[in-house]
Amino acid sequence: MNGAVDFPLDQAELSFRAAGDALVRRTVLPSGVRILSEQVPGARSLTIGYWVAVGSRDEQLGHFGSTHFLEHLLFKGTPTRSALDIAISFDAVGGEHNAMTAKEYTCYYAKVQDRDLGMAIDVLTDMLTSSKLDAGEFETERGVILEELAMADDDPADVASERFFEAVLGKHPLGRPIGGSADDIRGATRSAVWEHYQANYRPQDLVVTVAGAVDHDVLVAAVTRALELAGWDLNVAQTPVSRRGGVAADIQQGQALTIVKRPLEQANLLLGMPGLLATDDRRVTMSVLTSIFGGGMSSRLFQEVREKRGLAYSVYSFAPGYSDAGLFGMYAGCTPAKAGQVAELMLSELHRLADSGVTTDEMKRASGQLSGASALALEDSDTRMSRLGRSEITLGEFADLDEALRRLALVTAADVQELAAELVSGPVSISAVGALDDDAFAAILPG
Repeated sequence: MNGAVDFPLDQAELSFRAAGDALVRRTVLPSGVRILSEQVPGARSLTIGYWVAVGSRDEQLGHFGSTHFLEHLLFKGTPTRSALDIAISFDAVGGEHNAMTAKEYTCYYAKVQDRDLGMAIDVLTDMLTSSKLDAGEFETERGVILEELAMADDDPADVASERFFEAVLGKHPLGRPIGGSADDIRGATRSAVWEHYQANYRPQDLVVTVAGAVDHDVLVAAVTRALELAGWDLNVAQTPVSRRGGVAADIQQGQALTIVKRPLEQANLLLGMPGLLATDDRRVTMSVLTSIFGGGMSSRLFQEVREKRGLAYSVYSFAPGYSDAGLFGMYAGCTPAKAGQVAELMLSELHRLADSGVTTDEMKRASGQLSGASALALEDSDTRMSRLGRSEITLGEFADLDEALRRLALVTAADVQELAAELVSGPVSISAVGALDDDAFAAILPG
């Protein structure tokens, strides 16, 4: 299992509201279960995902870490299948299966040949609806998750990223780590995780997406049959869950500085500020800005920080968006003694973009990069399946590539400059891990 993950660095995916296309079909059962498919001509395989519209941000006090804990437990067996049986089901046909927990959703997915769709539906449905949450397995997985968190804590980039979200978002639920803290997991109880499961794994929470060699009508019939056999009443009318209305949260977070001191050869540095919601119409403008500023080897950050000055090996920008909050961030890995200089340089480059704008050539390169990367990503059924699920949960609509590219073509240099100016007017936060002095970033965040 992948465990706790998120996608803050994905610049290829353009998320826009659109009408959909001829190959994408959507069915909503009376119970609120949503089933979406994208038929890919010529494909022999498919990727299927069972999405639950609950993530770490939805956890209540005393349940922190439950979403990720539950993801682990659903692989541990049902009354009719052991954990080994689940693994063998996919291994025996050359398939793959896994899961991921994010801040606003959880997804259980598999990739198989088209002939094995029925098996994948049966197994994933069984896992989702009938897992035993065995007490012994609960204690075993507690140890596994604590090791997973320890592994993440040994990765300075992971630590810097978690602290960055906390620094920018403050007490907002999105600022919490996806997997919870080690103390959360040590204190977790089976009853609390069971309560979390009962409250959130219901028909109206479920989205099933498939991309590849799939017939939509066959898919709907198979999913319906599997859920009914599992005991779900699909005839009781329910409205699909929409926990979040796309209204910006009042975060009330000012500047913040977090330094985690560790004896490392390199400092992992994240600097940024509040960004845009996932539903903001300017997300396409943000994609262009991110591409120009730190989206590749020709970007301003790469050229100024690495190519001209040799201050970092890895340097880029990113802009994750969620239902009621967003971030804009910059990352660099550099010598601890030069971390302050790198932070100043990155921030000054963003100010320069806000003050002087971008060139016509930069706009053309960004458009080509984004459109090309988006098209290439869709060669993979995993990406298509994920696009369906994220669009449905976040936007309630399908993010069509052609419409996305049309919106991309409408972005102007003035739009990009205006958004950059808005970003630099916000509070700056820094998260850094390494052998750093307390005053390493005093020039940016004095005191």
